[in-house]
Amino acid sequence: GRVLLGGEAGDGLFFPATIIADLDNDNPLVAEEHIVALGWASQQDLDDMVAIALRVNDFTSGILFGVGIKLIDFKLEIGRIWENEYQRLIVADEISPDTCRLWDMETGEKLDKDVFRHDIGNVADAYTEVARRLGVLQQNNQPVTKPTLIN
Repeated sequence: GRVLLGGEAGDGLFFPATIIADLDNDNPLVAEEHIVALGWASQQDLDDMVAIALRVNDFTSGILFGVGIKLIDFKLEIGRIWENEYQRLIVADEISPDTCRLWDMETGEKLDKDVFRHDIGNVADAYTEVARRLGVLQQNNQPVTKPTLIN
């Protein structure tokens, strides 16, 4: 699930927040103070997570702005890797229309998973449009269709 902090989607406000929760299954939010108290992450880890989120936001919103797409919000999964005795935090999941809300800057058309969530169109078409604008598809590629189960 998503938690909107302090505004409406698309209002241009950005509030980095560390949220550990599964709202779809009625699991509660966990405050940063509890994350530290439970030893899940240190305050430095949390500060680093916010820094990573801000960098991802700046980079991703800039690229998308260049192709006429507004980045509304996104979800990051952060993981730890170890290099000898040194630990680093990294983005541990994809950044895609599955993990972001993306809107066409001129029309406000949704180009993300909300197309599926709200049954407002074909999600494959929306994802293909994002890929086309980013230049990662050849012009004559067709959207991927649903897989067929073969018994």
